[in-house]
Amino acid sequence: MKVLMINGSPRPKGNTALALSEMAAHLEKNGIDSEIVWIGNKPVRGCIACNQCKAKPGACVFADDVCNEISAKFQEADALIVGSPVYYGQPNGALLSLIQRSFYSNGSAIAGKPAAAVSVCRRGGATAAFETLNLPFQMMNMPVVTSQYWNIVYGRDAGQAALDTEGMQTMRALANNMAFLLKSTGGHPAPGRGDEPWEPMHFIR
Repeated sequence: MKVLMINGSPRPKGNTALALSEMAAHLEKNGIDSEIVWIGNKPVRGCIACNQCKAKPGACVFADDVCNEISAKFQEADALIVGSPVYYGQPNGALLSLIQRSFYSNGSAIAGKPAAAVSVCRRGGATAAFETLNLPFQMMNMPVVTSQYWNIVYGRDAGQAALDTEGMQTMRALANNMAFLLKSTGGHPAPGRGDEPWEPMHFIR
């Protein structure tokens, strides 16, 4: 089984990468493969609600950034972990654009699979960013994997996250819980509503 891990920081080897690498090492100890992909530091388009992806399922109509390249990895992944630095109490905007577009255009490839979010900050705003990252998972029937505390790591300069001993322990506990869930379910996605058709309810008729 394999966990796809998305580094949502514009810095490839910063504290977000350190937190994800800590989890990757402990997933490996549990016999679970992982892949860390970096969103890069080039622009990522926001969704413009064009709905062109419904005519071509599995890909966003915009192919000039990393969105489709990363979402193509959803199919082979059994779980997802997303990490982001905290900017103004929110996740990195480029990462949010990636999540929104990839989930909307290729959501069937990731729906029902376990997921977890990690936020990394200098001082504050981590819980708000953490909650924001978790919201899309719940809309996609993805079991949210927890740890011993909120999945938060502290550090400003690159490498300082290693000094947050409780944060690193939280990452290891999260990796252990993710491995436990994957092994317990055999990597099978959650059924969600099963064969029951979706019944959307609009408040304006």
